[in-house]
Amino acid sequence: MPIINHADVPLFSLPGLKHQTLASHKDGLTGLEMWQQTIAPGVATPVHRHACEEVIVVLRGPGRITIDGREAAFDSPSTLVVPPDAVHQLINSGAEEMLLIAALGSTPAMVTTADGQFIPLPWQETD
Repeated sequence: MPIINHADVPLFSLPGLKHQTLASHKDGLTGLEMWQQTIAPGVATPVHRHACEEVIVVLRGPGRITIDGREAAFDSPSTLVVPPDAVHQLINSGAEEMLLIAALGSTPAMVTTADGQFIPLPWQETD
């Protein structure tokens, strides 16, 4: 039984966002990838999409999510469901760091801009 200690998982820092891939194809998965991220107050993810569905469990912090042009506010704890190929963006609207866990229905989870241009993710460069 694989057990992954989060302290052993590489941490990637981007401006306002910290990321760890908790489980992926590198761990033997074939159809799922798990991410943990923190998002600083006022910071947003890029507007993006991916071919797979995504479930985001927000453990700490309020925010807003836009999916295919529709915006909704949420507070933690909340679960956000993003359909496959939906253009979306997550924004931390609170005063504290947002903490989330995301499950994506493919591995590696490839991310593109709204118009389909590949977005290289620094945590996938080591795959």
